[in-house]
Amino acid sequence: MASRIFMRQGFAPVAAGTLMAGAVLFPRTTLHAESPKGPESRKPIYDDLEITPAPPTQGALSNESQPLTQKKSPSPTPTDRLAIQIGKTRLFIHAHVAAAENKVNEFMDSVLDLESSFTSTVASLAPPPQSGERLMPGAIYVLVAAMTGSIVSRNRSIVLRGAVPLAVGIGAGWVVLPITMRNVSDLVWKYEQRFPVIADGHIRTREGIEKAWRMARIHTQQAVNIVDDKVSAGREAAEGWVKKGK
Repeated sequence: MASRIFMRQGFAPVAAGTLMAGAVLFPRTTLHAESPKGPESRKPIYDDLEITPAPPTQGALSNESQPLTQKKSPSPTPTDRLAIQIGKTRLFIHAHVAAAENKVNEFMDSVLDLESSFTSTVASLAPPPQSGERLMPGAIYVLVAAMTGSIVSRNRSIVLRGAVPLAVGIGAGWVVLPITMRNVSDLVWKYEQRFPVIADGHIRTREGIEKAWRMARIHTQQAVNIVDDKVSAGREAAEGWVKKGK
């Protein structure tokens, strides 16, 4: 009974005080002054010296940078090689398509220039409106004259059958369409100047024709004068006979 009363009344406070004194005098964990929050940087309060790491030397830096410089770039993947080949193919096709397009444009430009030159040339051959010369009836007259020359020379040699209609047609053109024939002659002369041999032959032929025409006119005039003189002399003689007979 006495032991139970002792346990109940006095042992409990004594035991509690003993446990608290032991916890204060003999702690199990080490206390730190101004300990930071992170567990990695805790330092004891009695550490006076701080050990700083030594700076890396030049050799260490060179050894660290050497693997980086020696590291090779990765080889291109099949997708990269395929993209490069596709790019080259596209450039090749674009270059050839552009060249073909330029050729087509140059051809079309030449065709348009030729058409413009042809139309302007044909328009330059027509007589001006104020001249009063008309192409349609004049061209029909020239064609009829050439057909007439062909009919006249149908029984002659092949040279005459080719030359007579041409000469008759050209002569009729100079008579009926003088302005148009002058324009045609100037155009032919412009093209003949590109070939000196043909131009010289044309000049000689023209000079010969003009000389023959002048001589023909002179002889014709002389024949006309002689005929007039003969006619005048005959008329005077007839008049004299008539007067004598009276």
